[in-house]
Amino acid sequence: MQIFQPVETLADFHSLDEGDVLCGYMDGIQGLPCDMKQVSRAYWHGWRNGVVDGGFVEMDEAQLKLEAAFQSLGSA
Repeated sequence: MQIFQPVETLADFHSLDEGDVLCGYMDGIQGLPCDMKQVSRAYWHGWRNGVVDGGFVEMDEAQLKLEAAFQSLGSA
């Protein structure tokens, strides 16, 4: 069950708490579960990216969209 809106834009990403993103990422990359009722949206975003980088799941459409936005920064 998804209760948070996925992050798809750079502006939305920059609005997230960096510490929560990092904590979520570190848990996700280890394959730890995420109790969405007890975490912030920033933690959840980090966790989602961690489980992808850890090889547990494939990127979804929202993650691909955000990745493309970051890549466009490098080509500007």
